[in-house]
Amino acid sequence: MRKIISLNDNWKFCQNDQVSNVNLPHTWNAVDGQDGGNDYFRGTCRYVRMLEKPQMEAGSRVFLEIKGAAMSAGVSLNGKELAFHRGGYSTFRTDLTEHLVSGGEGAANELIITVDNSDNDVVYPQKADFTFYGGLYRDVNLIIVPETHFDLSYCGAPGIKVTPTVNLEKKSASVRVETWQTGGNVTVTVDGQSRTVRSENGYASAEFVIENVHLWDGVQDPYLYMAKAVLDSGDEVSARFGCRTFEIDAQKGFFLNGRSYPLRGVSRHQDCKGAGNALTMEHHKKDMEIVREIGANTLRLAHYQHADEFYDLCDENGILVWAEIPYITMHMKNGRENTLSQMEELVAQCYNHPSIVVWGLSNEITAASAVNEDLLENHRLLNELCHRMDQTRLTTMANVFMLETDSPILDIPDVNSYNLYFGWYLGELEQNEEFFDEFHEKYPDRPIGFSEYGADANPRFQNSHPEKGDYSESYQALYHEHMLDMIEKRPWLWATHVWNLFDFAADGRDEGGKHGENQKGLVTFDRQTKKDAFYLYKAAWNKEPMVHICGSRYVDRTQEVTEIRVYSNAEEVSVYVNGTLFQTLQAHRVFCFQVPLAEKEAEYRIEARIQTPDGTVSDAIVVRSVREENPEYLFAKKQDVVNWFDQDEFDPGCFSVSDTLADLRANPEAGAIVNQMMEKGAASRGDVAEAVKDNPGLQRMMGRMTLISLLKQAGEIDEESIRQLNRILQKIKKA
Repeated sequence: MRKIISLNDNWKFCQNDQVSNVNLPHTWNAVDGQDGGNDYFRGTCRYVRMLEKPQMEAGSRVFLEIKGAAMSAGVSLNGKELAFHRGGYSTFRTDLTEHLVSGGEGAANELIITVDNSDNDVVYPQKADFTFYGGLYRDVNLIIVPETHFDLSYCGAPGIKVTPTVNLEKKSASVRVETWQTGGNVTVTVDGQSRTVRSENGYASAEFVIENVHLWDGVQDPYLYMAKAVLDSGDEVSARFGCRTFEIDAQKGFFLNGRSYPLRGVSRHQDCKGAGNALTMEHHKKDMEIVREIGANTLRLAHYQHADEFYDLCDENGILVWAEIPYITMHMKNGRENTLSQMEELVAQCYNHPSIVVWGLSNEITAASAVNEDLLENHRLLNELCHRMDQTRLTTMANVFMLETDSPILDIPDVNSYNLYFGWYLGELEQNEEFFDEFHEKYPDRPIGFSEYGADANPRFQNSHPEKGDYSESYQALYHEHMLDMIEKRPWLWATHVWNLFDFAADGRDEGGKHGENQKGLVTFDRQTKKDAFYLYKAAWNKEPMVHICGSRYVDRTQEVTEIRVYSNAEEVSVYVNGTLFQTLQAHRVFCFQVPLAEKEAEYRIEARIQTPDGTVSDAIVVRSVREENPEYLFAKKQDVVNWFDQDEFDPGCFSVSDTLADLRANPEAGAIVNQMMEKGAASRGDVAEAVKDNPGLQRMMGRMTLISLLKQAGEIDEESIRQLNRILQKIKKA
C-alpha cells in the first residue's frame, strides 16, 4: 500500500550565515519581497532536515516529493547529490531508496534541499511585474510505494491519465484511462465499471462508456467522476475528472456543453500580504470564496503553474481555467529548454483537471523582445508539445498591447488574447473598443480574447472628479464601468480576465502611495478590503440580490451636491438620507443619485435599499459635509492644467509640453530632456517598465501623444513642475 509522510516540519533554514528553524510552506521573501525597493534577496539558501529511514516491506521504494521550490532546487542525501530541478512552480520527485541509511541511534540521514531564485538567463521568469519569491513554499513529502507501483518518476505526474469524450446527442461519454507502472495487472474502475488489464512495457489502458452522463457544467453543476486504478501489489492511484465539451467560435465566443457560455472573470497571483507565496490550504479556500462571491466563471492563473490544490478547487467550483507557464516579457535564447520542460510538467501534472480549457504558451513575450525566428520557433515547439500531449485542449497566448495584429506570432496558437491598458498606462478608454473592433473586422475568423485590463487603486485615495493617474478607488470604479460595458457589447470575446482579483507583490514598484505592490486588484493584498469595482462585477456576475454604495471611504466631502453611486443587480434602487426616502431610480447596474449636503460640518447617513422576494437588502455609508478638502484623499494635489503658462509668453517657434513625444525626441536637445524624465518614470514602475520602454510598438503609441497628456496620466508631477519643464522647452527652437 502507498503511504505518504509529510516532511513539512522541523527544517533548519540557512541563509548566508544565519540559521533558523522553520516549517513549510516557507519563503525567504515574505517581507523584503513586498516592501519595495527592488532589493529583495535573490540567491541561494539551504533547507536541512534529519530523516529517519522509514519502515518498509522488502522491495518497497521511497520517493521524495517536492511540490514547489522556487526557482531551481538541488537535492542531496548524506552528501550525495540526487536531483536538480529548474522551475519554481511544478512538482518534482526523486528516488531516495538506495541512499537511505538505517541503523541504531544517531544513524539518521541528512537531507539538504538547496533552493536558488537568483538572476540567470536559463530559468523563467526573469523579467516580470511580480516578485520572484524564493523558498520551499509548498509541501514536501515522502512517498513509500511497493516494489510494483505506479510511476512516480515522470515529470511529477500522477501516473494516471483520464480522457473523457462526450457525445451530447447520445448523452454519453467514452472514457479512456491510461496508467504507467513498473509492471503487474491493473484494475481500473470508473462509474461502477471495472476492467483488469495487463501492463505492457509499463503502460496500460482501459475504455469505458458512461450512459446518461452527468456533465461537468461550469459553475451551475461542476459534477465530478472518479477513476481509480489498483495494482496487484496494492498500490493505488485515482483521479477525479469531468465530462464536458467546449469550443471557441470567432463570431460567437465560448461554448460549454453546446451552449453559449461567455467566459467572464479575473486573474490571480499566488501570493498574499505577509505570507508571500507560502500559501496554506486556508489561503486557497479564502481566495476561492472571493472568486465565487464576485461571480466569476473563469480564472486566468497567472503567470505560472499554481498549486494542485487550487486547480482542485476550480474543478469543484466549476471555474474554467487558463493555465500557463512563466514564459514572460523577455525571450531568453538560453531558456528554450526550460520553457519546454515547464510546459511538459504543467500538462503532465494538470491534465486530469476538467477546469482547465486552454494552455497558455507565453505572456507579453514581445514586450522586451523582437519577434525573430528564435522566438517564433520556441512558440512553435511549445504549441506542438501541448497538442502532442493533449489533443483535447486549445493553446493560447496573452499578447502585449503594442504587438502589431499582423505579427506572425499570432498564427501559432489556436486562439489569441490581448492585454490592453488604454485608459490607464496610455491613451483613452475608448481605444479599447477601437482595438477590438478593428481586429474583429480585419480577422473575422480569428477568436480573440481580453486577457488583461485594469487600473491601479489605493482605497485611501478618493476623488469627486476622478481621472486616470490619480490612483483613486473612484477612477478604478469608473474605468471598470466602461470596460464592463464594452465587454458586454462584444460577446465574441471568447474570454475576458480582469487584472487582477487581488493586489500582489511587485517589489520593483513604487507608486500610488505604496511600495512594492501592484494595486490593480479588485481586493487588497491582505484580502481585507473589497474595492468599489469589486461590487460592480458582483452586480454583473452574481445573481444573488445585492446593493453596494460606492465611496464608503470617501467620508469628508466639500461639494454642495455629492454624487452617490450605487451598484446593484436589481432593477430599482431607493436611497434614504438620514432615514428619509430621497429618491428611487431605475437603471442597469449603475445608479447615480445627486444628494444635497446643505448643512456644513454635518454628517449624513445614506442608505440604499432594494426589495427582493425574501425582503429588503441594503447598504449604508456615512458622509460628512466639510469646508476644506481632506488632503489624505489625494495621491498628489493636482489641478486642471489648462493655462499652465501665460499665453502671451508662449512662442510657437519653440518647443512646449503641448508637442508630441515624437516631435520632441526628434530634436536632440529636447529629446534628452524628455528621455531623462521618462527614464525616471519607468524606474518607479519596476523592472518590466524598464525592460519594455524601448519597445518599438510602445514608442510609436507614445510618440503620438502630447507630453502634457503623458505627464497628466503619470499623475506624479505637479503644476509648477510642468510650468518649469515648459519654460525649459520654450528655450529650444524648432527647426
